Amino acid sequence: MAARRALHFVFKVGNRFQTARFYRDVLGMKVQAGADRGWRARLGRTPEPALAEGGEKWVLRHEEFEEGCKAACNGPYDGKWSKTMVGFGPEDDHFVAELTYNYGIGDYKLGNDFMGITLASSQAVSNARKLEWPLTEVAEGVFETEAPGGYKFYLQNRSLPQSDPVLKVTLAVSDLQKSLNYWCNLLGMKIYEKDEEKQRALLGYADNQCKLELQGVKGAVDHAAAFGRIAFSCPQKELPDLEDLMKRENQKILTPLVSLDTPGKATVQVVILADPDGHEICFVGDEAFRELSKMDPEGSKLLDDAMAADKSDEWFAKHNKPKASG
Repeated sequence: MAARRALHFVFKVGNRFQTARFYRDVLGMKVQAGADRGWRARLGRTPEPALAEGGEKWVLRHEEFEEGCKAACNGPYDGKWSKTMVGFGPEDDHFVAELTYNYGIGDYKLGNDFMGITLASSQAVSNARKLEWPLTEVAEGVFETEAPGGYKFYLQNRSLPQSDPVLKVTLAVSDLQKSLNYWCNLLGMKIYEKDEEKQRALLGYADNQCKLELQGVKGAVDHAAAFGRIAFSCPQKELPDLEDLMKRENQKILTPLVSLDTPGKATVQVVILADPDGHEICFVGDEAFRELSKMDPEGSKLLDDAMAADKSDEWFAKHNKPKASG
């Protein structure tokens, strides 16, 4: 299972301007100077100079779609939507966030399923204080904050040199042992930590990857409308076997093996699963995904242009109507 990689978590967002401010200005996600040079070299283009003051290039890639995703990447919606990938570095070796925006939908009801992302960044803590973004110290040197939409982030006031600051994604589970059987015995994850008393376990595919933390909760796991999705890659040849395994084990397959097209980019194959608590899990063929996920130097501009062209907020304000809720 060493060839499997933790890739990203999918968030539904209702306001791209506010969301951009959080990920770019508070967390400090940005494309490092020179990160796109390999991309430009492959296309025979001259490398751009270093970033301008302020690091305005912060988007890894941005894509617009005219209709809903065949694998429900944007949720159960059929209309126009966009996908923006952001992180602290290239998707090849960083765990990133996929921000999906459904045009015309302003907010999504939260459940208790997503419990937070933890990252180590003294810079993020400093940024939040400077911008007066709400912070609550929940443990020594650990601060809780929220992204627009109510998604929780935990900021450790320390920095990790030359590694991905994103440490773990925490999901709620109703039966820890049942979940461990699924994630470890079926999906091949390794247990790094386990605490029966606190009903938590830390899992992963490799020491240097973002971890998945399972936290037991009392009662059922409620996904509401804001539910996300965690994504992993594996060698493409493993996808049919993975689907067959889930069928034999009578586990839920939300989307059988399917090819997904992105205009002007690589086509990838995915299988979408659901764990015992209904958490959505995407497995994508690694080879094609590495092509699809190459950093696009125009990503920040594409997002800016899309936000400028999206007049929905103005329309709803002019007609004194609220945007739809997810």
